[in-house]
Amino acid sequence: MLLLSVYSMALLAVFGIIVDRLLGEPRTRHPLVGFGRLATRIEAHMNTGHRARPAGILAWFAAAMPPVLVAWFIVSVLPFSYACIVHVLLLWLALGAKSLHDHIAPIARALSFGDIDNARALTSRIVSRDTSKADVNALSRAAIESALENGNDAIFGVLFWFAIAGGPGALMFRLANTLDAMWGYRTPRYLCFGWATARFDDALNFIPARFTAASYALTGDTHMAWHCWRTQARSWDSPNAGPVMASGAGSLNVLIGGAAVYHGVLEARPTLGAGHDATPRHVVPALRLVERSTLLWLAVLLILALLSATAHG
Repeated sequence: MLLLSVYSMALLAVFGIIVDRLLGEPRTRHPLVGFGRLATRIEAHMNTGHRARPAGILAWFAAAMPPVLVAWFIVSVLPFSYACIVHVLLLWLALGAKSLHDHIAPIARALSFGDIDNARALTSRIVSRDTSKADVNALSRAAIESALENGNDAIFGVLFWFAIAGGPGALMFRLANTLDAMWGYRTPRYLCFGWATARFDDALNFIPARFTAASYALTGDTHMAWHCWRTQARSWDSPNAGPVMASGAGSLNVLIGGAAVYHGVLEARPTLGAGHDATPRHVVPALRLVERSTLLWLAVLLILALLSATAHG
């Protein structure tokens, strides 16, 4: 059993979302932690400065492809019912909807209670920028940006690739995204070595990011979301994060972006969105926007399942 029918894909995706909502990430060590350690060893061995770009390409394939090929082989040889279970398990491991909520909701609570030290510590766990001196507005922007961007990376991009290639597709997307988070920086160490990693992630994310941006637009202030997406997205450094965050910020009527410190360097990022400066009261609405978009995707999946069943019934 290799390719899923539209009916099976839609139902299994729904099951995967439900499992993630009920269980969240595995309570024992997440497999992605082990993958991260493997990737760290591969990078240490291959990122020697000699022919860094070709080495980065080989490293990406050495890290990402073996798990994906193993998953592909398993679902291709198992009987249909058992393969379906594996697809759902792979989707559950790749999804991060509950994890996203569990990481950002405490930041919103800390900010609402004025506990800025705790908010800084919590925010530093989910962003790569320096939060040690961030004020309330900067922390609010960071939390909102993380909610919007990770809505794509941990939920909608995963679901898109599950729809294309089942569990192995969802796994491939999540591993590529994980490698980009590890190697895709424009620092002296990773500028050349991580070039291929960033390009792979951009390619895999191109269509899902625009579906995510459309979802944010349809589940909030649609007019403002389209306007910000159309006029601001191209100013953002990332071709995929730009549409996602511009649309999300416009949908929420909030301003995000602006200067932030990364790896000790102050980066002057453009401002995205419209309306009010980000404050603690905007963080929970950002989570709710992601949740409404998830419900929209669930509704679409269920409609696809129903239409497929009707067509074959």
